[in-house]
Amino acid sequence: MNDEIKKACEVMYKGGVILYPTDTVWGIGCDATNEEAVKKVFEIKRRADSKAMLVLVDSPVKVESYVSDVPSVAWDLIDMTTKPLTIIYDGARNLAPNLIAEDGSIGIRVTSEEFSKQLCFRFKKAIVSTSANISGQPAPAVFSEISDEIKNAVDYIVDYRRDETGPAKPSSIIKLGKGGVVKVIRE
Repeated sequence: MNDEIKKACEVMYKGGVILYPTDTVWGIGCDATNEEAVKKVFEIKRRADSKAMLVLVDSPVKVESYVSDVPSVAWDLIDMTTKPLTIIYDGARNLAPNLIAEDGSIGIRVTSEEFSKQLCFRFKKAIVSTSANISGQPAPAVFSEISDEIKNAVDYIVDYRRDETGPAKPSSIIKLGKGGVVKVIRE
């Protein structure tokens, strides 16, 4: 696993795009602070860049690096969640401009899955995490369902966890608004 993480980090440091296992589905990822790398991900997915993508971090503390004012309820949600939870925050900062939604928000998930957590920790920056599919097509539940088009478009494919067959599920998504208003986007 360590060699895989090292190689994936090297590719992302150079502005490359990786295909990697996350705490939910397999993801297409890159350096979330690199505008050109983010552009490549949008191109691979054939997705309009007005449609936001989320980022992964390895610890709750890192959320503050990418959000100007983290609502206090966010810490409770992160602490209490028992499954992967993406929180959409207002006031995104320190990320590639084309990654931030038009309203200035960003979706961030603190991953606790072994590989993606170590990858984020070693990379020392947020990593884009978007499902490994062409926009509008179903998200692949396992590696074997990822299209050759996606596999051929990325710069590096992680070997770790390719053989898993259990159905993976996307995260729950919650948007935190002004005054602590919580809106459930996806359960």
